[in-house]
Amino acid sequence: MAGVTESRPNFAEGATPPPALDEDRLAWLALTLSPGLGPRRILDAMRQLAAPSQIFELPLTAIEALKFPAAAAQFVFDGKARAAAEQEWVRARDQGVQLVTFSCPEYPERLKEIYDPPPVLWVRGDAAQLSRPSIAIVGTRHPTPYGTGVAEMLARDLSARGMLVVSGMARGVDSAAHKGALAAGKPTLAVWGTGADVIYPKENKKLAEDILATGGAIASELPLGTFPAPQNFPRRNRILSGVSVGVLVVEAGENSGTRVTARCAADQGRDVFAVPGNVTSKNSWTPNTLIKQGAQLTATWEDVWEVLSSQIRLELEAGWGLESKSNPGASLLPDAPPENLRGREAIVFAALRMDEALQLDQILELVEAQLSSAEVFTALFELELAGRIRSLPGKNYVRKM
Repeated sequence: MAGVTESRPNFAEGATPPPALDEDRLAWLALTLSPGLGPRRILDAMRQLAAPSQIFELPLTAIEALKFPAAAAQFVFDGKARAAAEQEWVRARDQGVQLVTFSCPEYPERLKEIYDPPPVLWVRGDAAQLSRPSIAIVGTRHPTPYGTGVAEMLARDLSARGMLVVSGMARGVDSAAHKGALAAGKPTLAVWGTGADVIYPKENKKLAEDILATGGAIASELPLGTFPAPQNFPRRNRILSGVSVGVLVVEAGENSGTRVTARCAADQGRDVFAVPGNVTSKNSWTPNTLIKQGAQLTATWEDVWEVLSSQIRLELEAGWGLESKSNPGASLLPDAPPENLRGREAIVFAALRMDEALQLDQILELVEAQLSSAEVFTALFELELAGRIRSLPGKNYVRKM
């Protein structure tokens, strides 16, 4: 291993050497890094061996008998697969990334149920999160204010009741779901379509840091250093649904990749939930179609809760501690101003909506008979400061869920 360490120019001088190699985990990693081998072929091969590490001792003919392509068999036999695995082992250790293989106790049992579970997961953060009862919340990268608000609300409410929120940390609904869980002070799991050391999109660097700081985790089936590639994200979706008990679709157009996740969920026997949307909005096509096909119409956390198995509900409710009464789920419909709002703030708040942003000129027109423009400006400032509303680009405003 000394040679491997010395060959890495960015390995810290004088750093503690990596721990003794786990031969079985190294074998899973070696096959994952071999050309031409997919999850199913690797899993089928490992089932034929007495132990994963036996792969390093087989003659070439025996490796080929595992139905490996010629190039992959030669790669393993020549020792190149092991060398690549040793180098990746050191890189992962150097960057604080845990390698969770199919045979590790940390590998989520739920993920093992799918047709092609990833042989190796690169995990940053708390790997134990992978096995918690969870729900994947997914949707478009270009949500409406309504979609963003609903994703945050449902993620917050479900997280507060012990359910782990899983998403892909993409722009839009994914990011809103993670933020909702963090707003509840709870961990969340992000499954990436890049290496666990490559943040994508880059503007989500702070979000990734917050996920780890709150005890959550980031997981990927791709080696360190893997940059965004279009084909990686549809593959990633089977993991989102695979680790979860269900998938909740918020907003997504007809050709959205979210449909892939929903289809994976159905194929894997997972529950599918969908938030109904405005029939004139293109972002409502996928959730509304899923509801027509039998998905659970979802407006509040209770709609998810009532579909969960008794075993999962009991497991989650056991963690509620001394809470004797839960808060009712928020309504998606505009409601009366909260009782603690008075005067101009109450008037402006009543004019705003949850499902649609209003431009400043529209707000001024709606309340011009009651308030001056200066009073509207002041009310908007106070409401935003109090966390009642959200300011969007172009002087648009929307109620927070």
